[in-house]
Amino acid sequence: MSAFRAERAIVFVCALAIVFAAGYSLGRARTEDDSAVLVTVQRGGAETAPPGDARLDLNAATAAQLAALPGIGDALAARIVAYREEHGAFASVEELTDVSGIGEGKLETIRTLVRIGE
Repeated sequence: MSAFRAERAIVFVCALAIVFAAGYSLGRARTEDDSAVLVTVQRGGAETAPPGDARLDLNAATAAQLAALPGIGDALAARIVAYREEHGAFASVEELTDVSGIGEGKLETIRTLVRIGE
């Protein structure tokens, strides 16, 4: 019975990887030399999202939504919300590094998953 469970787990992980890879590929544009480029819109120096962007808006996200990001968790999500309440809306994604517990490494992990809303 445990061999069957192991097979199911392997099939599930493979299917999940395929779905993730397909979604990642669809979310990227291609240039003439076929190199991948992430498409964003710039307004007033702050990165804003095109309509239908699925990235999490740092200025509207709840602590629960932030906690779901990789490497964030409940405590860090609460610090992000507290920082936003104390200092006002984030002007850029890079401003996250001003929150205690978020360094360049963690920022790079979540950079493509978050955005600054209008």
